[in-house]
Formats: sequence, structure tokens, C-alpha cells
Amino acid sequence: MTNNNPDLLTAFPLLSSERLDLIEINQEHLTDLFKLYSDENVTEFYNIKTLKEETEAQKYLDLFMSQFLIEMGIRWGIALKGKTEIIGTIGFNNYTRNHRANIGYDLQKDYWNNGYVKEAIMAVVKFGFEKLEVNRIEAEVMPGNIYSEKALNSLGFKKEGLLRDWMIWNEKHYDMNMYSLLINAKE
Repeated sequence: MTNNNPDLLTAFPLLSSERLDLIEINQEHLTDLFKLYSDENVTEFYNIKTLKEETEAQKYLDLFMSQFLIEMGIRWGIALKGKTEIIGTIGFNNYTRNHRANIGYDLQKDYWNNGYVKEAIMAVVKFGFEKLEVNRIEAEVMPGNIYSEKALNSLGFKKEGLLRDWMIWNEKHYDMNMYSLLINAKE
């Protein structure tokens, strides 16, 4: 895939909102990723095995970095304004310029119910529509993940339906709810 936007490749794009900085995830964030993905509350609706050792977080760090380098995805660390420690991640698991992107996010439980996920989603959606020029942003949500569904609904994402046995994880199939937001949403 070739990206015609040279700015995207020359430097990792940094985003910010009122209370958050969305930053590049690097080796210094390995402990933060472990803290995030070792919490069963965070991984309950996520296709990640709950981590037991910090070294296991390296594969996610490597994935986030390689997806950006090959122009297939982009994942930011969610940091409180002015901090370098990340409290979550957000980004596009994949995207196709001028077409669509699939958003994913996670947040440490201590920061839930403060509006941080909504704030981060808004910044990433804006980036997707303006810089990646996507027409559609999708979110796949496991049934029962009411916090994610609530955040998406409040931001104008529309539930399109249930994708039966859409995801395979730990040798088991899972249904997923599909949500989408269109750049020119028609009610």
C-alpha cells in the first residue's frame, strides 16, 4: 500500500485534546503497556490474552510500530496532558486511504468514566477524516462491552448490526457488533 501523504511517513503525527496528548508509543512505554494489558478488566472484551509478564508486552509494542511503518495502521498512546506515561492506546487497526478505517482503543481501569475515551476518539476520528481522508470509520465491539457502546453512541456512531462469529480468539468464535461513523453521515 502506498500512502500519498508524505507528512504521515516522515514523522509520527502527534494529536492533542483538552486533557490528553496522543503520542507515539515507544520502548519507554513497555511497562505502561504491561500495566494496561495485565488487567483482566481491560482485556475482558479485547482479543488479547491477559499478560502475566512485562516482556509479553513487547509483541504489542512491535506490532504498533510495524503497522505504522508499513502504512497499514496507526496507534497512539493516550497520555494525560503534559505527561509521558500512557494510560491507554487508541488508533486505527487498519485503514485504506480514501475509503475506511477500523478504530480500536483501551484505557486503564483507574481512568474509566472520565470521558477520556470519548475525547481521544474525537481526536482520532478528526485525524482519520482530515488526514487519511477516509469516508468511514468502523468499530467492532464485543457484545456486553457497554462502556464502549455508550461512548460510540454518544459520538454519533451508528450500530449497523451483529457480525456472527466474526472474530476468532483463543480457538473460539465471537460475535461482534459493528458500529460506523461516516464523514457525511445521513440520518
